[in-house]
Formats: sequence, C-alpha cells, structure tokens
Amino acid sequence: MEKSTLKLTRKIQILIDLPTKEEKKEALDKLYQWQNRCFRAANLIVTHLYVQEMIREFFYLSDGIKYKLADEKKDEQGILNRSRINTTYRVVSDRFKGEIPTNILSNLNQALISSFKKNRPVYWNGEQSLKNFRRDIAFPFDMEGMSGLHYSEEKKTFCFRLFQIPFKTYLGKDFTDKRKLLERVVEGKTKLCTSHIKLKGGKIFLLAVFEIEKESHNLRPEIIAEASLSLEYPIVVKVGKTRLTIGTKEEFLYRRLAIQSAHRRAKIGATYSRSGNGIKRKLKAVDRLGQTERKYVHNRLHVYSRRLIDFCVKHKAGTLILLNQEEKTEIAKEEGFVLRNWSYYDLMTKIEYKAKKAGLEVIID
Repeated sequence: MEKSTLKLTRKIQILIDLPTKEEKKEALDKLYQWQNRCFRAANLIVTHLYVQEMIREFFYLSDGIKYKLADEKKDEQGILNRSRINTTYRVVSDRFKGEIPTNILSNLNQALISSFKKNRPVYWNGEQSLKNFRRDIAFPFDMEGMSGLHYSEEKKTFCFRLFQIPFKTYLGKDFTDKRKLLERVVEGKTKLCTSHIKLKGGKIFLLAVFEIEKESHNLRPEIIAEASLSLEYPIVVKVGKTRLTIGTKEEFLYRRLAIQSAHRRAKIGATYSRSGNGIKRKLKAVDRLGQTERKYVHNRLHVYSRRLIDFCVKHKAGTLILLNQEEKTEIAKEEGFVLRNWSYYDLMTKIEYKAKKAGLEVIID
C-alpha cells in the first residue's frame, strides 16, 4: 500500500545563540570538529562494509577460512563476534570516542549501511566505485539530539538546542513554507525526522526533514495528462482537448543566454578591476552574475513545474505521461549547447517531486 506521507527537506540557516564571541567561537569549533570526525568515520565505514562484502572474493585464503558474515554466537559458520550492523559502529565509536556525539555516529552508520545495500549490485559488478566523502560532509542527527524547539516571542524566531548547544533560526524574508512547517512541528502536527547540519562558508545550515501528509485532490487515474519537455517550449501539456503551453523560448533561453553573456563580459572586465582586498574584490561582479543565472533557472523551473501540476489537478488528471523523453535526452547529450542550457534533469526532478506531493503518478515514455 502506498504511503500517505511524504518527506520534505528544507535548508534553514541557524545561528549559535550564545551571548559572547568566545562562547560562539568555542561552539563553532566544536561543530567543525564533529564535521571532521564524521568525514573520517564515513570513509572508514564504507571501507569496512566493502571489505566485508567482498571477502568471498579472497579466493587465495585457506579452505578452512570461514567467511559467512554473521554473528558466531548465532551461526557456527559466522566470522563476526557481534551483529554486522554493530561492527562498523564499534569501529568508529572506539576510534572517535569522546570526540563526537554517538548519536551522530549511529545515524551516520545506519544511513551508510542502507546506501551500501542499495548500491551493492553495481559495486559487485565493478560498475561503480565506492563513495568518497568530502571534508564538508553534512552530519546527521535524530530527535534524541535535538530538544526544546519553540517560538521565542522575545527573539521573534524559533529556538532549540542541539546536543546542548543553543541555536536560533534565521529565516529572513522567507517566501517559502519553512516558517509554516516549523510552526506545525511546534504544534505537534508535523513530524521532524532525522536531519543534517551543514557548515559552509562560515555559516551553519539545518537540513531539516519534515514528514507531511500528501495533498488530497480526488484525482482520477483514468484521466491522463500528456506532457512534452523541449527547449522551444519548456513544457507543453494536454488533457483531452485542453492544451497548455508553459513558458517560451524567449522567456527562458534568451534570458539565460543574456545572463551568460554578462557573465563573460564581467570575466573580461575583471582584469582591469581595482583589487584593493585581493581577488575577492576583483571577482565580485563575476560571482554575482554566476549566482544570478543559477537563481533565475531555479526559479523558472519551479514556476513551470508548479503550473504543470496545478493544470493536472485542475482537470483531475491522476496520471502524468512525459512523452519521448529518452530520445530527447540522447539528442541533448550529443549537442553541447542543448545540454548546457536545457536543464532537463532539474525540471524532471521538480516535476516528479511535486507530482508525488499532489498524488499524481508520473510515467516517463
């Protein structure tokens, strides 16, 4: 039976809520230490999982060697002295004891074991290499490590404690649903699941995972919406005799190319810019225009996918078919210009996410 709930991830900036700079610096240093230990632990866990899985391939071992990955207390052929899930946890918990909360290590271990099992066939066939984690890895935690989430009237924001470190959210001019979701968590109407902390550019972000109920629209599966994605028109959708064109080439592509041209001119002009404070000042305009293109594309794709799903809901279409997409994807791979400017994958991802939230079935033809 299909689940009636859906998990949403929202990126929320948070600030350390301590009175002095010294206390804030100490707390921030602790977060960076946890990030470093999590990065090292993640690579250790994946390495041990791979060795355990591939031990049968060590054919040059003696015939008397047992290689069944099971607890020896439960299976006489087992080579482990504990449960398999506990082996990797004990490796990292013994290595980093006292340097990082065990809650983080436990959630990291469970997530990596689940991911490893999912990718095991491609590892076994040699089609994909093991994951290699970077130093800026986001570290996970569950609700045992988080406490006291509430809205502070005094500070006009949401506050909570994470492993006894006080934080407050910084939502700014929030035009999304972050504030509403946090309010529902405080009221007990929405569940907050295992989430992550991300440190980037001196800022701290909470990657909060909310479990919400799917929207109910009384859709009819027998009513089919047929949509086509292309560079000429981002989306063309048809339900019965009703047809809708979403976006135009002039609106999306030409505007994007104009931003790219401005970006190139800024790169050329940066050579003659006054440095003052080094390369950061010289490349200020270049960085700003690079972000402008990314934000523009992100916004347009959200608008297009939202209008598509709203059109389907309006006509009670329970099934959405994306036509001839495999063929168009192959064409895009061969043409560099199309591949660079179409943003096909991002648009597909946003359509599938919004369709799942609204209760539509998506079929890719």
